[in-house]
Amino acid sequence: MSVMQRETTEGYAAANGVQMYWRSVGEGGTPLVLVHGGFGLADNLDDLAGQLAGGRRVIAVELQGHGRTADVDRPFSSEAFGDDLAALIGELGLGQADLLGYSLGAQASLRAAIQHPDRVRRLVSVSGAFRRDGWFPEVLEAKAHVNSGLFEQFRHSPPYAAYAAVAPDVDAFPVLMDKTGALLARGYDWTEDVRALRVPTLLVFADADGIPPSHMAEFFALLGGGLRDAGWDGAQRPESRLAVLPGRTHYDVVQAPELPGMVADFLA
Repeated sequence: MSVMQRETTEGYAAANGVQMYWRSVGEGGTPLVLVHGGFGLADNLDDLAGQLAGGRRVIAVELQGHGRTADVDRPFSSEAFGDDLAALIGELGLGQADLLGYSLGAQASLRAAIQHPDRVRRLVSVSGAFRRDGWFPEVLEAKAHVNSGLFEQFRHSPPYAAYAAVAPDVDAFPVLMDKTGALLARGYDWTEDVRALRVPTLLVFADADGIPPSHMAEFFALLGGGLRDAGWDGAQRPESRLAVLPGRTHYDVVQAPELPGMVADFLA
């Protein structure tokens, strides 16, 4: 059942200086917060939200400058996005929540778990890298060219149409492009932060992702996974998990039919 077939509530939460848009479906259980990718909206995760909302509350949000969440005078950074997510969890009175982020949202969610482990019970990272050079070189090359100079080309795309339909200031899209481009060009290496992370984490990638398998394995190993045999009874199985979804790319991995069941099993 999709999110549109269930009763939803929506609103804005004061989150670290940002009036963050949120939309909620379902009730009960440990709340699950969903975070979209770059240039995305909460709407992009509607189907996933609907499938995960049986027996739990699922809240899709929109990051600073995306969709219905107005921009503020602050550069984009994964660290600030992480603080925003933690603040939203507190503002909505969720206590400790689960987080699922995709791509840009995966990195924001990872930072929230690193910076605010008291707010995050479990983390699902879909197609995210913990180090900038974890992306394929051609992906980094493409990221280096994201800026408002591409606006005329981009404004004929589905992501722009979706943005223009809901944004409080449609003319702010070129700024969104410049801020996103600056974030994508920024170097980062969270190796030691991930090594110290104690939040159980499910890593999900596509088998034709923008991230090579070597980085996926390194990420998993930093979380304590894949370092030893689990034993005949599974007693040495790590809390964190790694999944590579077949026949998927970075751009359609959240539509994989296997994903909802996999996530629900991990969060249970």
